[in-house]
Amino acid sequence: MTPAQQGYAMPAEWTPQAATWLSWPVDDPRHWGGEKKQIIWTKFAEIAAAISRYQPVRINAPGSAHEEIAAACNISKTNPANFQLFDHPNNDVWCRDHGPIFVKNQETGKTAITNWEFNAWGGKFAPWDLDNSIPTQIADSLDLPIFTGDMILEGGAIEINGRGQLLTTEAVLLNPNRNPHLSRADVEQRLKDTLGVTEILWLEKGIEGDDTDGHIDDLARFTSEGIILACDEADTSSANYPALAGNMSRLKNFTQPHGGTYEIVPIHLPQACEIPGWRLPVLPASYVNFLILNHAVLVPTFRQHKNDDRALGLIQELFPDREIVPIDCLDLVQEGGTLHCISQQQPA
Repeated sequence: MTPAQQGYAMPAEWTPQAATWLSWPVDDPRHWGGEKKQIIWTKFAEIAAAISRYQPVRINAPGSAHEEIAAACNISKTNPANFQLFDHPNNDVWCRDHGPIFVKNQETGKTAITNWEFNAWGGKFAPWDLDNSIPTQIADSLDLPIFTGDMILEGGAIEINGRGQLLTTEAVLLNPNRNPHLSRADVEQRLKDTLGVTEILWLEKGIEGDDTDGHIDDLARFTSEGIILACDEADTSSANYPALAGNMSRLKNFTQPHGGTYEIVPIHLPQACEIPGWRLPVLPASYVNFLILNHAVLVPTFRQHKNDDRALGLIQELFPDREIVPIDCLDLVQEGGTLHCISQQQPA
């Protein structure tokens, strides 16, 4: 029997959570070490501290680094009661993509882990062997059942509304660098069988500079059962304009499970973040890469006061019962992602 046939489904992110998982930056000059270490470790400690004020934060990292990580987080005043380190060696920080995707049994309330293959977004950034093993490492540590997803899938490629619908992009899940042997129908069936969804809603592609080829968590997010917050670009000369206009057109035509269209709330992208000579000509900065916690939403900001404040205000309107916590992510987005990308929620 498939996980769906056994009663399992992936909950919406705004439902109660047991913890948030992070994968700590590896002290390696190829990734997050060398000159970047102090800046990035301080940023991760800040994020861990912010999460720990609301719920447990669980960190994947090799045991040899635990003492140094604990010291860094202590300086940032992480709540010790909500701070847990696990001896789970990793290659990189993008836990949303290489970590487990949790599902929950709708009758018993028990949680399980779905383990999908990870190939670093089409083989772009080797090595990824340790990252690919994170779901099984977590399943072993938590003594949770584990289901195999039977295809390559990153958590940032999917968005769930808890009513059987899953939002994703063709540019990622139908990309030949992921599962060239699978058809659209094959991909949809695996998502339905393993995550307990009944309908897949497809957008086309993502924003400029996105190493992932177009993850949904930089484009559009469910903020409740009937509302989608979606990136918008008013500048018709922007390279992002055609893709976002096309996505917006599709979003406006999607119907809810019991009829009626969604309320689509547009949110402007920040002003283009550019670093001369950097490998990414335009950084994939997006305000919809926020992280929902039990009583808060962590929102990425990019040192653009007017744009940041406007985004924070809009997100506060959509989450009136949660505290909105801004996190400066300009240093983090240089490597291709922000708050949602580095985290994975574990349902209560």
